[in-house]
Amino acid sequence: MTNPQLVEQTREGSVLVLTINNPPVNAFSPGVPEGLKAGLDAAAVDDTIEAVILIGGGRTFVAGADIKTFNLPRDQAPDLRGTVEKLDAFPKPTVAALHGTALGGGLELALACTYRVAVGGARLGLPEVKLGVLPGAGGTQRLPRVVGVAKALSMMLSGSLIGAAEAKDIGLVDELIAGDLLSGAVEFARTHATIRPLPRVSERTLTDSSPDVTPEAFQAAREAIKRTHRGQLSPSLIIDLAELAATRPFQEGWQAEAVKFMEARESPQSRGLRHIFFAERESARVPGLAKDTTTTTIRRVGVIGAGTMGGGIAMNFLNVGIPVTIVETGQEALDRGLGLIRRNYESSAKKGRISAEDVDTRLGLLTPSLDLADLKDADLIIEAVFESMAVKKDIFTRLDAVAGPDAILATNTSTLDVNEIAAVTSRPQQVIGLHFFSPANVMKLVEIVRADRTSDSVLATSMAVAKQIGKVGVVVGVCDGFVGNRMVHRYGEEARQLVEEGAAPGDVDAAMNALGLPMGPFQMTDMAGLDIGHAIRVHRAQQRGEPEPDGWLDRVVKTGRKGQKTGGGIYDYDENRRPRPNADVQALIDAYRAEKGVTPRELTQDEITRRLTATLVNEGARILDEGIAARAGDIDVIYIYGYGFPAYRGGPMHYASEQGLQGVVDDLKRYGGKAPAPLLERLAAEGKTFADWEKEPRS
Repeated sequence: MTNPQLVEQTREGSVLVLTINNPPVNAFSPGVPEGLKAGLDAAAVDDTIEAVILIGGGRTFVAGADIKTFNLPRDQAPDLRGTVEKLDAFPKPTVAALHGTALGGGLELALACTYRVAVGGARLGLPEVKLGVLPGAGGTQRLPRVVGVAKALSMMLSGSLIGAAEAKDIGLVDELIAGDLLSGAVEFARTHATIRPLPRVSERTLTDSSPDVTPEAFQAAREAIKRTHRGQLSPSLIIDLAELAATRPFQEGWQAEAVKFMEARESPQSRGLRHIFFAERESARVPGLAKDTTTTTIRRVGVIGAGTMGGGIAMNFLNVGIPVTIVETGQEALDRGLGLIRRNYESSAKKGRISAEDVDTRLGLLTPSLDLADLKDADLIIEAVFESMAVKKDIFTRLDAVAGPDAILATNTSTLDVNEIAAVTSRPQQVIGLHFFSPANVMKLVEIVRADRTSDSVLATSMAVAKQIGKVGVVVGVCDGFVGNRMVHRYGEEARQLVEEGAAPGDVDAAMNALGLPMGPFQMTDMAGLDIGHAIRVHRAQQRGEPEPDGWLDRVVKTGRKGQKTGGGIYDYDENRRPRPNADVQALIDAYRAEKGVTPRELTQDEITRRLTATLVNEGARILDEGIAARAGDIDVIYIYGYGFPAYRGGPMHYASEQGLQGVVDDLKRYGGKAPAPLLERLAAEGKTFADWEKEPRS
């Protein structure tokens, strides 16, 4: 039924204005289509109305469909296709007046209008591919008819937005409005009110002579997505539909689009991507942390350590205009770190990502120092030195004496006990873990490690800072490795066991590549450095009072092969860092098996994938049971943004729920008789998922 508060009807002389008021982003929710249709019906029978304008109230046009309605049956979901059909058939000119964003269904509404005008700051796009679906209300058919197939595919396959100026250049926007949007749209509508026939987008055709509508062009697009969208369904469907737009009548493509949209929407990939969309939003809500918690404004940052990690962390703040003082113990190390930061910025400038002026501006905000006392004015100080508890305790002891009384003291440790580090200070409530992932200036994830005495204000400030520098911050508790590295430690153990039993390292990596991970466990280990993993294993063995580890991978390290940084680790690497098997490493593995009395057997790709994913999920379930992570979705977000788990799988915990948790339990018992985590075993026995667990009451 019509909700007059969602779509307001007003008159500007002979022009009817339909204003969508559905804050905060004017999503195409129930009530909006009814209001638009009612306005169009009123205009159709009123001879004094010459044209209709669609405009968004508040800060934006229509930022897309309401994702919460995606799971509804089509007859219960907001009728976007019906609204678009009504606009397309409307006998009078319609003008979409765009500001803010016109995304997804919002842009499809605009494309169904006769004309589109926009203010200069408007942004337009069809980002449905990011949710594993495709434009389902004519976008795949209208956009190619307006901007050409090549540009339409670029927009739909990337899901990226374009500005109003570019939209005008490619014909997507008919006129840019310099002043008041509504006044300009009304003037445009009056000027075009009598033009007939109406230039409907659905009636346009694409010429067969265009180079981007040949069969070869579409085949090239299909080959390209094998690299850019490996294993994903919706990109291939988008290309199929764009080809229909280029070669077949509009109605044929329109009907096919409805079928393919439902195919994509009902796929596990779309469910996975939608899960992550909401999980990322939910990860910003910290249980027990009040929304009105006081936060500190971060005006200056200190970074201790100018190595690869420290330099990358510093760049995040320089990128958003926050001055950074970076401290090292020696001039040579400091100069090396500054040089790396400069090279990173200059490389970005050469690629056109930033300007030469940006390079100078950002470097101008960086102050190098050899004296910890120079951090006395920093609001946030992040330690990023060698992963040694003794070293970190020494730094925090000295830092406690020089830092301002309200400064937040953060450690970038990836495994160590933040409580133990905090205990050497007189202000444990000001200490927190900020675990950036390498390379820190690129990777989006930050594990925000809440220690036992970390204050709510420090926690809330850290969340706000992560958002300010463009990161996804996920709050975790203190344990060895927190969430990500604790799980990857078990994952690595299982990977090494698979090789010991008979798999080649390349087989293990290939299995995870086939699942959609850009790097398998050994590719990842070679990139991080074999010596780092070995040092962690030695440290853990010492803590447990056990002998130094002597697995096959430890023996590889002792030969001097440390990974990509030495040109060879588990694999050899050429100048382009492409891996290839090394005969000496394989001989070492063979000798190790013989020494241990292992008769190698053939392992299928399916077994490798099942064992590795089951290991991740089992440890994830223990982490949930211990309260180290608040939600299974938080673990999924960590694994997608920190470790490259394919987003369309929804993260390891969601993927396991999709496959069935009983299957995970069975795999753990079948392969090596591993004990399932109590939580995992209970949920499997009850036929539940991790999403069900999240709905259970907590004591």
